Amino acid sequence: MVTLADVARHAGVSASTVSYVLSGKRSISAGTRERVNRSIEELGYRPHAGARALASSRSDVIALMVPLRTDLYVPVMLQIAMAVTTTARAHGYDVLLLTGEEGADAVRRVEGSAVADAMIVMDVEADDERLPLLREARRPSVLIGLPADAAHLSCVDLDFEAAGALCVEHLAGLGHRQIAFVGEAPGVYERRTGFAERTLAGLRSAAGAHGLRLLHRPCASGWTAVDATLGRILEERPGTTAFVVQNEAAADPLLALLRQRRLAVPEDVSVVAICPDQVAERASVPLTSVAVPAQEMGRRAVEQVVAVLDGREAAGTVLLPPELAVRASSGPAPR
Repeated sequence: MVTLADVARHAGVSASTVSYVLSGKRSISAGTRERVNRSIEELGYRPHAGARALASSRSDVIALMVPLRTDLYVPVMLQIAMAVTTTARAHGYDVLLLTGEEGADAVRRVEGSAVADAMIVMDVEADDERLPLLREARRPSVLIGLPADAAHLSCVDLDFEAAGALCVEHLAGLGHRQIAFVGEAPGVYERRTGFAERTLAGLRSAAGAHGLRLLHRPCASGWTAVDATLGRILEERPGTTAFVVQNEAAADPLLALLRQRRLAVPEDVSVVAICPDQVAERASVPLTSVAVPAQEMGRRAVEQVVAVLDGREAAGTVLLPPELAVRASSGPAPR
């Protein structure tokens, strides 16, 4: 393995000069710096991570807190995590993935050690127990999500409230008057998960503004749960002509169960989803949808936290505007 001393001999300088070039702690002439960097490249030298961390008080690691719960759609969470990982690597950082449901203890562990320089936090609840610790932490953090009180925090997320409103506005424009919202699993609402609460608020506000009737029913994953939810909706609101779905695992079962009940999409009922494009495009009936920009959220979160690590000002809250793509699943309300 190539050592710092090998680089020094190859470049014809002292080991301390190589160290200063790597750390930037002292001014080195342009010619010497170029010679050292050329030797580093030719020899394939890689600084020892532990020694570099001790010397710079930096680990070049970002901790990503992503509890993998069974009542959330894991593929979306992993898309965000992959975007975080690839973007961090492009900025010279590795990612430490914390997948347990540790809550505040995970923040304390990262803050009290040298394991990571910053934190990116997912699965954000409205009154998340991690928030007071993140506000006081020395290490910068970015939330992928929006709590009820985002003061003194950096956040990036889709504007889910606007996404919910956009779905209602699309259906209202098609003449629908009774809409059912097939939401996330009950536990997501019991935890007051931010994105789910904000979507529901946007749906309700827009339905009220357009004079529409809105029925919300949470839905667990699995065919049996979707069947029970659909049956309950049609029993309680037999005049329902449109569904908004914010539950990726329920989308295809819902379409199949509507066919079983001889309800054609979109002639008899329209379906609009809030989901990643690939879920909407691959459904048995391509779904009109508001995209969940998982990769964009992950990329933005890394860029915000890297900016703070580089000494720039925190970005505060960034909400990505929703975009609705019209596909085959939505049409005029039946007469």
